[in-house]
Amino acid sequence: MYDGQQWILKRAQLTPDKKALIEIETKRYWTYRQLTKEIEKWQRILCAHNIQIGDRVCMMSENNIDTFAVLFACGLQGAIFVPINWRLSEQEIVYVVTDCKPQLCIYEDTFASVVENLPVEHKWLLSEQLGDRTIQIYSFSSWQPTTPWLIIYTGGTTGHPKGAVLSIESVNWNAINTIISWNLTNEDCTINYMPLFHTGGINALAVPLLMAGGTVVVGKKFNAEIAARALNEYHSTISLFVPTMYQEIVQTEYFQQAHFPTVKVFLSGGAPCPQTIYETFHQKGLLFKEGYGLTEAGPNNFYIDPIQAMKKRGAVGKSMQFNQIRIVKADGSLCAIGEVGELQLRGKHLFKEYWENEQATKAAFSDGWFKTGDLARMDEQQDVYIVGRKKEMIISGGENIYPQEVEQCIIQHPNVKEVAVIGIPDEYWGEIVTACIVCKQEVSDFEEEIRISCTEQLGKYKIPKKIFLLNELPRTTVGKIDKMKLKQLCIERDRIQI
Repeated sequence: MYDGQQWILKRAQLTPDKKALIEIETKRYWTYRQLTKEIEKWQRILCAHNIQIGDRVCMMSENNIDTFAVLFACGLQGAIFVPINWRLSEQEIVYVVTDCKPQLCIYEDTFASVVENLPVEHKWLLSEQLGDRTIQIYSFSSWQPTTPWLIIYTGGTTGHPKGAVLSIESVNWNAINTIISWNLTNEDCTINYMPLFHTGGINALAVPLLMAGGTVVVGKKFNAEIAARALNEYHSTISLFVPTMYQEIVQTEYFQQAHFPTVKVFLSGGAPCPQTIYETFHQKGLLFKEGYGLTEAGPNNFYIDPIQAMKKRGAVGKSMQFNQIRIVKADGSLCAIGEVGELQLRGKHLFKEYWENEQATKAAFSDGWFKTGDLARMDEQQDVYIVGRKKEMIISGGENIYPQEVEQCIIQHPNVKEVAVIGIPDEYWGEIVTACIVCKQEVSDFEEEIRISCTEQLGKYKIPKKIFLLNELPRTTVGKIDKMKLKQLCIERDRIQI
């Protein structure tokens, strides 16, 4: 029998009294011994509902430590865990549930009204107990490395979301690769505010640290002041936040006054990070670096030494110990040093398939390499820089323009709080560079200031021809800037102005 799911039980044998999971808001915690008892409880609940190998179990809940007990119980029972993005509209949630057809939905009472209308036969309130019923845990002997463990629906901005199927092998190799490449140990502790319906919340640091015997501290709703304090309170050594979270954290009074002696490195992911954030950490003598990943691949793919990352700002580094990367041109040939092309990945950490979507699965691969759709370049030391999304590249007057480069220039202006650069259609140029900016305060002639600032750093063809000042930028349900919505908004505004 393949024992790829047994490692969490073995970890509890090795370090039974070590704290495994902690909740920031409630202060509730489980040691590894207590975690295994919770896992066993959920195994009994699954068996009570006759969940068989391959059956889907969806969960609709805000961040809590119970999610991990359900996750591991599903793995040990051969069920497929499907965390539901509760930030979606009710219609979108119905679509996801209809697509994966779960046999059981576990939910928090907050979402009772939504769950009531979902097409699921069995529903179980998270706080509900089995009572005195004696339920035997049945076991399977047909696990394989490729047996599915999770389906995580990608937060696409066009069309319906796709369910990325992560096998036992996918999850475990991401964890092993991360532990070895990032030098994680049982002394490490992470503060996790990433949503647990997202691969960043489950697989970026949480599962790897639990495999290593470390501690995962879970925050329910992000609060910059509380998050900053938690870093010191729980002696965090490594934590991941998205750039928008960092922008709030660095502005808190606590962050500005505190030192973080136990933190080895701060990680940023989910979106390109403004250079101004790097500078803030550098001034405090704190190490900071960016990572790169996606639901279908890990999400962890690169390693860079934190000291080197501060010198090579924006670099994500080299591929980790047990995966491979390549950067290719449109014709499939390898890019030269410094040349921009599509980043492709290969390794056992890759997802298995898109759930019941053979066409999309086939289109995602080329000779065993996963096509990320992201553009990247490699320097002479073989460190990789992510340039932007292939679909977001702007072609204006025949010139290729990468929005991220323009964004990094604009964000340096002291009055810019946030910026997103897109291309909108133009009869003469094909597309024109358009900057959408959220200002810290109103300033007259601000658009001209931005253009002058860009002229000093960018080629003339990269300077935004249109600038829109907005109160806020639209975001996806996982907090990323929604450039499709932004593009629609700008096209409409441009039409009105004409």
